[in-house]
Amino acid sequence: MNRILIVEDDERRRSWFDKSFAGCERDTTDDVSVAIQWLVERDYELIFLDHDLALEHYDLEMADDGLTGYVVAAWLAAHPESQPDAQIIIHSLNYTGSDRMVKCLLDAGRTAEHVPFPYLPSLFSS
Repeated sequence: MNRILIVEDDERRRSWFDKSFAGCERDTTDDVSVAIQWLVERDYELIFLDHDLALEHYDLEMADDGLTGYVVAAWLAAHPESQPDAQIIIHSLNYTGSDRMVKCLLDAGRTAEHVPFPYLPSLFSS
């Protein structure tokens, strides 16, 4: 596997990604603008997106402050030329936000799936 983008704010999850994908180049951020800039500059084989990227999002079913993983998903949906072959996995435990992200991507013709974080180890064993 070449390069992976991980959009995640939780340090424990970041640690899991680091261990599970130790042999891959990984770009990890919790900043929407950084993620989008990297999507413009770099090529990814696999993209992991979390929805809630700040503590204040955790108590909300749907945060629309422009700082969630939805913004990255919407950018990918609006830019089909970017990362056309990347596998996109939404790993958030926010099911409402995740469903919205997947729908946005699928409606744009992208391939995306929701795999809640606790189920990722069964797909990607270290």
